[in-house]
Amino acid sequence: MVVALLGPVAWSPPGIDPIEWRTALAEDVVDLLATLNEVETAVAVTPTDRWLADAVVWPGTRVYEIPEPTVNAVLDACGPDRPAGPGLARDPSQRVPGGAPGPVNGSEAGPGPEAGPGGRAALPERAAWAEAGRPAGADREVPSGRYDQVAVIAGDAPDLPGLVIGKLLRPLTTRPVAVAPAEGGGPGLLGVAARLPVPEWLPTLDLDSARPAAVRAAAPRPGDLAVTPAWHRLRGPGDLALLNPALEGWDTTRALLSGTGRLR
Repeated sequence: MVVALLGPVAWSPPGIDPIEWRTALAEDVVDLLATLNEVETAVAVTPTDRWLADAVVWPGTRVYEIPEPTVNAVLDACGPDRPAGPGLARDPSQRVPGGAPGPVNGSEAGPGPEAGPGGRAALPERAAWAEAGRPAGADREVPSGRYDQVAVIAGDAPDLPGLVIGKLLRPLTTRPVAVAPAEGGGPGLLGVAARLPVPEWLPTLDLDSARPAAVRAAAPRPGDLAVTPAWHRLRGPGDLALLNPALEGWDTTRALLSGTGRLR
């Protein structure tokens, strides 16, 4: 299972509405997950951010509502001791049609005339669904089982290659936990993967502040943690220069930046 953790986004480019920016990042990450093969995918949000999940997920995508935006909360929601059911995750195909991006009264998606199939907001680049087809896995059923391995990915890495996610999961054949640093050398992780049930030694991990060295220090043996290749997240103005226009995908973020002259 690969889960996009759509946590808070503290920075947005000047001149771009923060909600529009956050929604664009989330949409591109969700679209990336929909192209992955041989894994189930989901998103995780706190109840106050349910509007964001409803704005960007494809019908049939599992949505976990978690009490706090941490890796541990996501792993707990996916773990074998948690029963599957409507209180754990809701099928987005059952939401009220007409949801538009942005919180209303702090938590709920508001009505909007631009809703598309399954209640997802119909964005301009989605107009040719019938001709171009949806991403692979967009219509997969909501899974009901529990998982042996889970990867949690930050929701602000819109141009993340699927290969990087694969490299994050690969060490779990021999190690209980793997982390991918956020590129740049500062605090924060791109993602975390773990075998379930989660090792008792795993500390509480915030993707914005955790460091691989701290996770390794908590492990009984240094070899219990694998550190996989890093990738950039969009958390500040310097990160925009790391975007590669030649990479496929990240269409919504690309369009938003191009419209403000920040990407050429």
